[in-house]
Amino acid sequence: MKDFVLIGDTTEDMAPEVLKTMDVQLLPFSYSINDEVVPFYMDERDGNIKDFYDKIRKGSMPVTSQINPDTYKKCFEDIVKDGKDILYLCFTSGLSGSIQSALIAADMVTDKYPDARIEIIDSFSASVGGGILLYETDLKKKEGLNIDELKAWVEENRYKTRHWFMVEDLFHLKRGGRVSTVEAMIGSALKIKPILSVDEEGKLIVKSKARGTGKALDYLISRVDEEISDFSVVHFNIGNADALEKAEKLKEMLLERGAKEENIFISSIGPIIGTHVGPGMAAIAYVNL
Repeated sequence: MKDFVLIGDTTEDMAPEVLKTMDVQLLPFSYSINDEVVPFYMDERDGNIKDFYDKIRKGSMPVTSQINPDTYKKCFEDIVKDGKDILYLCFTSGLSGSIQSALIAADMVTDKYPDARIEIIDSFSASVGGGILLYETDLKKKEGLNIDELKAWVEENRYKTRHWFMVEDLFHLKRGGRVSTVEAMIGSALKIKPILSVDEEGKLIVKSKARGTGKALDYLISRVDEEISDFSVVHFNIGNADALEKAEKLKEMLLERGAKEENIFISSIGPIIGTHVGPGMAAIAYVNL
């Protein structure tokens, strides 16, 4: 069986130092801010993430764009010309149409290279949830799973990915149609922090609301407590949108429950997801294997 390349994209937030240990290729999504189109790479070659959030705080309103078929086609063709197959773990179809562009590109490439194999899997995950699923997938690949075995593993375990988010500013959710203008005004006045998750279709859903940051973080951890009995065997991906203090607090809570420090990753929420949630977001994700 031919060698294959594991691909993800930059909606799947993961700490750069962890990415360096992974044998994956990441395709960049792009965002536009202040009339500039920027492809996002997690190593911050496109700019400092804190600067991005500071621009939002000053009133900038970025927009994101999905990867187009031509970009996918070039990436896929470069790999299959090298005699390798592809397994691409794609950003959830519940929040983006990017998977359709990937499928179109895959058809074009396999028409030209009939012996090539390009497997595209909907992750039904976003942000740090997508990042931790990609991390676990990479570990299984390193165990020696072939492309058929790894595809089957992902298709089973993608539904075990857990995403819990707290958002600081309701107005960013209003822009995306997740809450009404009235809810945003009242919630902000009362310091309400919405708690969100991702359902089995990969769609963002509001699960609860907490009054104040402390109670919101407590709620996130309480949901983890409901599922995890042995924290020492789980990999956790903690995300923050220029809110490192919140991430460090979540890490402290996990360590108190027996999680291993080397199994806890603190990742910045990149501009692709950050555009829609705004600064101050904190998140925790893991695959409940």
